[in-house]
Amino acid sequence: MTMKPYPTSTSTLRNLANASAASLLLIAPSALAQYTPPPPPAPFAGFLNEALRKNDPYMSAWDFGGLARVRYEIRDGAGSAGVPGSIDFRARNADNNNNFLIERIQLHAAYNAKWWSIWAEARSSLAQEDDRYAYAGTPPLKSDGPEADTLDLHQAYLTLGNHKEFPVSLKIGRQELAYADERLVGAAFWHNIGRVFDAAKARWQTEWFNADFFTGRPDVPVDDGFNVSSDYETFSGMWASSAKLPHHLIDLFFLSRNVNSESPIAVEQPKTALPSPRDIYSIGTRFKSKPGDFGPWDYTFDAIGQFGNFRDLRAGAPAERLDHQAYAVVANFGYTFADLPGKPRLAIEYSHGSGDSDPNDDSHGTFDTLYPTVHKFYGYADFVTLQNIHDLRPMLTIKPTARLSLALEGHLFWLADTHDSFYNIGGLPRGGIGTTAGNGYGINPSYDSFLGSEIDFIAGYALTRYAQIEAGYSHFFTGSYIDSSLSNPNFGSEDANWAYLQLLVRF
Repeated sequence: MTMKPYPTSTSTLRNLANASAASLLLIAPSALAQYTPPPPPAPFAGFLNEALRKNDPYMSAWDFGGLARVRYEIRDGAGSAGVPGSIDFRARNADNNNNFLIERIQLHAAYNAKWWSIWAEARSSLAQEDDRYAYAGTPPLKSDGPEADTLDLHQAYLTLGNHKEFPVSLKIGRQELAYADERLVGAAFWHNIGRVFDAAKARWQTEWFNADFFTGRPDVPVDDGFNVSSDYETFSGMWASSAKLPHHLIDLFFLSRNVNSESPIAVEQPKTALPSPRDIYSIGTRFKSKPGDFGPWDYTFDAIGQFGNFRDLRAGAPAERLDHQAYAVVANFGYTFADLPGKPRLAIEYSHGSGDSDPNDDSHGTFDTLYPTVHKFYGYADFVTLQNIHDLRPMLTIKPTARLSLALEGHLFWLADTHDSFYNIGGLPRGGIGTTAGNGYGINPSYDSFLGSEIDFIAGYALTRYAQIEAGYSHFFTGSYIDSSLSNPNFGSEDANWAYLQLLVRF
């Protein structure tokens, strides 16, 4: 099936952008908690599970099922990795339009006994007409793009323990790691492949708190081969949560990311960029108000500090590891109109990830985002991450019916420090150190720090108890920093559009 005969209509997308911008102004300066899909209208255990358990109650120990997701995306003004000259927001002399179809299919089988359980899950990630290269390094690899992985083992783990009988359990094998809202550690389910670790995790659970202690290695997706974990990258940590603080939920965590000098060449032609050498230690906390304890008001506050060392592999950067000291803070305040139809929630969120004030000294101040689910936080068009950034995010969410969820939000972006780069969602700097002004991204301290703004609209509808449809649209308005970076007549800057339509079926 060929999707290219249906090109992006820039004029149509711009009209939608103007209409969405007008709607957003009506709710400013307040706004939203991030979009969450509507719940199914009734519980659903899976077609096969329901059939097997209907006549044999002993089959409740077994679990067979899966999901199928198909999504069509339109990207206009977004760079395609590996395509010559294609960079975000470039207006001339490059192909910056990319329309593609992706599918994700997962099948799992599990067995649950009193003191142990086992889970195995296969995944197939397919893509058609994606212009992005699967590997954009040297030599490049086109294949079906970075979100295609024909067949692989997504998860396979053994769990030992029973928290009703004993406070400690153990989970060993290939598994997803996800904590809090996945801002630092997440499964990246939006991505067509996602993220898993080959890891061991012990959970200590009491009536006062629960705490996970884990260590593992991230899996690296490759083309036409079995995904393996990196031998040169280790992720370990402790994440504890408690609901015993009056009116609050509190998380405390310590995370260790250790990458040695062999990491950049650990796997040939990986689908995700392999990190440079670093030893980064993150310590932080998260406070969240308990639902209803402050009436219609709610809030969440995250604070993370980092220390350790970091090696910058960009041309012109120091050859030795640098002393790493960085931080990030996120604050979200919301108000729910519980007496209004759809219970709309207005919220405002501020996110800040530190940048590096001098790329040529012996220190490194850019926040390391670790292993996040980026898509749902810093604009759904996926241009920005929590590095060297100020992001002011107004939001509105509403559920007009039990099956329908709507979200409208905006973003205002500034670089935290113009002595540092504008980073993409993979944590990589756009351009290099010392890029000539007006000839593409780089480090340009003399430019104004305003990157631009984005508006997003997301809608989801639960068709049945097992199927859900979702659609979204985003428009990114370039700001002075991007316009100055691409001011050369051979480049030029333009706004970017993104739209998608998705169907998710569980079975």
